[in-house]
Amino acid sequence: MTADPSNLVIGGGFALAFVFGAVAQKTNFCTMGAISDVVNMGHWSRMRMWMLAVAVAVLGAGALALAGLVDLSKAVTQQPTLRWLSLLMGGLVFGVGMTLSGGCANRNLVRAGAGSLRSVVVLVFMAIAGYMTMKGLFAQGRASWLDPVALPLGEAGWPDQGLPTALARGLGLDGPTARGLAMAAVALPLAAFALAGRDFRRNGWQLGGSLLLGAVVAAGFYLSGHIGFGENPETLEDSFFATNSRALESLSFVGPLAYGLELLLLWTDASLHLSLGIASVLGVVAGAAVVALATKRFRWEGFANLADLRRQLLGAVLMGFGGVTALGCTVGQGMTGIATLALGSFIAVAAIVAGCVATLKVLAAQEG
Repeated sequence: MTADPSNLVIGGGFALAFVFGAVAQKTNFCTMGAISDVVNMGHWSRMRMWMLAVAVAVLGAGALALAGLVDLSKAVTQQPTLRWLSLLMGGLVFGVGMTLSGGCANRNLVRAGAGSLRSVVVLVFMAIAGYMTMKGLFAQGRASWLDPVALPLGEAGWPDQGLPTALARGLGLDGPTARGLAMAAVALPLAAFALAGRDFRRNGWQLGGSLLLGAVVAAGFYLSGHIGFGENPETLEDSFFATNSRALESLSFVGPLAYGLELLLLWTDASLHLSLGIASVLGVVAGAAVVALATKRFRWEGFANLADLRRQLLGAVLMGFGGVTALGCTVGQGMTGIATLALGSFIAVAAIVAGCVATLKVLAAQEG
């Protein structure tokens, strides 16, 4: 009897995210923390870790595409309409929000697994704001003012918004050559810079963790794009099983948090089901919890004071709005999106970093 592809995708997504959460807890992996280390202390170790993880994800996803195992043009980030204003504004807002909350969606999931009730509250408000941005009050402004400002690449004959497509059309290259060139242009400089740090190379946990985190993102594409891709018995059309976007996915957390909230609130709605994204959210928390308990780092944690509560909740709402508007967070766009080499992902990530750096500088000035 053939296993249900949906169950394989959901179970596999939980397992991959479990590894991601465990590694992130053990190595203190955090994109916001990495940016803060660079801005406030000039310390690059965690940033090098993020860079190498992204490089591995790019190479892994690209290798799967070149082998014909997945079609990265089917990723949710690869729509031929480049909604650059949504990506820019969403990224900036997310960057501000994650700084106010002291961590991105992934970091708060890891902290929740390690006993942070503060992060649980942040995640709930992030999910509410994310759902409001997808289908509620915030959705109207996003759909009316931000999404329409876009570059219709599809009208110019672009099948997607990938960097390989841009190189193929601009330089007259064939598809595989263009993809290989794009992979090298993105991954090699990131890996070279990361490995140039002597302290980073000597830190086995950070070095190994980077490789594993990047491999998990690439494996997520194989899971949804190969194992979970096939003929739907109801429609008799090829489709992606157990993905909320009905497109190729790997790890991402803001949208799945919103879909998870919807599933909990409308549990008896037969049209709603567990998905890769929702399973990934649960997997990160579980993986972080196991490592935190095993290393005796599990600690119950609440808000320091009312001012801390206000700042954290504001950050959560901003992350919910920004993460959905930008089609991803520091993992959903910063790793998964860039791994597809989508042009929009580079815009979103640059905006997230800019929003984070600006907020760090404002907070430092206020404290000074």
